[in-house]
Amino acid sequence: MQKIKVGIIGGAGYTGGELIRLLINHPNVELAYVHSKSNAGKPLYAVHGDLLGDTELIFASALDKSVEVVFLCLGHGDAKHFLDENIQYFDDAKIIDLSNDFRLLLNAETNYGKNGTPQRFIYGLPELNREEIRNAEAIANPGCFATAIQLGLLPLAKAGLLHEVYTTGITGSTGAGQGLSATAHFSWRANNIQAYKTLSHQHLGEISQSLIQLQVKQDVDVSFVPWRGDFTRGIFISSQLNCELSYTDAFSLFEEYYAEHPFTFISHDPIFLKQVVNTNKAFIQLEKVGTRLVVHSVIDNLLKGASGQAVHNMNLMFGLEEKAGLRLKANFF
Repeated sequence: MQKIKVGIIGGAGYTGGELIRLLINHPNVELAYVHSKSNAGKPLYAVHGDLLGDTELIFASALDKSVEVVFLCLGHGDAKHFLDENIQYFDDAKIIDLSNDFRLLLNAETNYGKNGTPQRFIYGLPELNREEIRNAEAIANPGCFATAIQLGLLPLAKAGLLHEVYTTGITGSTGAGQGLSATAHFSWRANNIQAYKTLSHQHLGEISQSLIQLQVKQDVDVSFVPWRGDFTRGIFISSQLNCELSYTDAFSLFEEYYAEHPFTFISHDPIFLKQVVNTNKAFIQLEKVGTRLVVHSVIDNLLKGASGQAVHNMNLMFGLEEKAGLRLKANFF
């Protein structure tokens, strides 16, 4: 089988590094180039030291028009600017953007496109939009917190059961990106926890948009308090709401919704981060106390919440087996 030629823009950060690791081992991919202005000419392993012995590719300064799909691993706001300046290089390529530039519907319709036809970015949450993704030319990859929260709420939205949702979530330090800041340093993170962006996190818009897509007759009020955690990878979410369903019926609702989705699993037993870190899996656990339903969900923020999900989207866009290149085992110990 002929391999898909892939390019990565912005390969020096955490999401770019994870994409490289996935794509150099993907059975259906040829990684044509990894673009980085600041690291051009250096071998990939000079930045991502774990790649020593795995690839001799160097960071490129030039763009290659021959690629069939390009992943944009740029900062928020930078992806749109980059495409505005370089779209001529991607006339024949599918685009998967990992920033938040095109996630909201008001930003999804663009002037990019083949033969002058405007391009619409499809929101790339496979558990919500799998069929649309299969036919898409451009994907807006979801945010990490947004992915974890939505996976815990989509079955309830489809059943029309969401009204007010109270959510807390904790994320590892890699969720802040590779650039150093006061709250990203080891000396600050160690033995420490902090709430931030209380009720105002940037992912709330895309979460609401998805829930309304399923539960069209009623708005959903999601109150979200995110936390910075003392660990590097993973997101743990707990969402609670009033729900009259019994535990058994709620569990069946989730099992039915995710029955055909290969990366999301429902558990009767307590779930925890080590089950999913280094994988593209999402685990969900339900608890019912009186009329309150609590939905716990866990993912790896860099894989299911970013680069792994982006590869899943690529697999769907090119008609590949959904789990191709993503059969990863958790670092359990």
